[in-house]
Amino acid sequence: MNSRRIKTWAWVHKWSSLVCTAFMLLLCITGLPLIFHHEIGHLLGTEVEAPKMPADAPRANLDRVLETAKALHPDRVVQFVSQPEDDDAIWFVTLTPTPAPDDFKQVAVDARTGAVLAQPKTDEGFMYVMFKLHVDLFAGLPGMLFLGFMGFLLLVAIVSGVVLYSPFMRKLDFGTVRRERRPRLKWLDLHNLLGIVTLAWAFTVGATGMINTWADLIVKYWQHDQLSVLLKPYQGQPTVPVAERGSVQQSMDVALKSAPGMKLSFIAFPGTSFSSPHHNTFFLRGNEPFTSRLLQPVLVDAQTGTITASPRLPWYLTALLVSQPLHFGDYGGMPMQILWALLDIATIIVLGSGLYLWLKRGHTVPASAKVGEDAHGSPAPLAQPASTATAKVGT
Repeated sequence: MNSRRIKTWAWVHKWSSLVCTAFMLLLCITGLPLIFHHEIGHLLGTEVEAPKMPADAPRANLDRVLETAKALHPDRVVQFVSQPEDDDAIWFVTLTPTPAPDDFKQVAVDARTGAVLAQPKTDEGFMYVMFKLHVDLFAGLPGMLFLGFMGFLLLVAIVSGVVLYSPFMRKLDFGTVRRERRPRLKWLDLHNLLGIVTLAWAFTVGATGMINTWADLIVKYWQHDQLSVLLKPYQGQPTVPVAERGSVQQSMDVALKSAPGMKLSFIAFPGTSFSSPHHNTFFLRGNEPFTSRLLQPVLVDAQTGTITASPRLPWYLTALLVSQPLHFGDYGGMPMQILWALLDIATIIVLGSGLYLWLKRGHTVPASAKVGEDAHGSPAPLAQPASTATAKVGT
């Protein structure tokens, strides 16, 4: 590249990274404990665990489970019911004052005995604060979209950093970290080295994080794009009252029978964001590490208990479902979590060194050096990159 193009890319890299650096540091720091949220929950005693019982222990009727949860909060409506991916011995019942997604109360019920195990606090504690800062800065949808824009700037900074890497490092062997008397050179080399090493990971995590910030909008578009078409036979009919709904257990049995080999992920009840005013929607998942993230919705009429539709999810919802676990390294168990954490820490160093290089920008090139080279004949940046890569955006 000629000097003019280098200066242009350097300007793009400098300002895209400077604008998002503070927020990327926040997301890296808050994302680190979220990688190990299950393990931290066990250590803090906030993770709900079911008592040990034989694998063939009989299962409690789901209708009884829901009655048990509602008895604790009779003024609330059941919104979702779910089970952990790695433990089908627990039902988590989520209730709200209305079907709208706010003011959650959650009850954990033993799936074998139907007894209440706990009422987890979903809106307090260390992990809650980390999660909210990481997802929406306690600002709801505007906060999510803002972090999504920061994620876009991150991707711009990564691409521009890659373009600048070759002309800036052409006279140095890969992995060289100069240790002269000027610390800025050492941090520049370290910044470039860690930035290029974490490149693929940072781009993947940044892109999936940006997609995650669009989750609410993607779900709303799915409702408008496909769910509305399936609900045309119900047009003009009121929402099914709770008293007139049929057995949820029977509806679940029908849904599972329609998709052999699949397991239940969660149930969305009538009026909630993932369902319709007339259906219990059962989201089923596969058994393999990858297919367990891909959901198959089955819409069951809440009154009659019959299946009315089982549409395949569109590509944009599939992309969202795949991006969520990939963002936090949930596909490969503990080894992948450790790898994600190490790359996260490396990215924090990239961000910190980029910020240091910006603050020390007045000492970039000695007066005696040639333009574009430092005193040792090695390329010096024409603009000071604040970051080449970073970590998690949104969830």
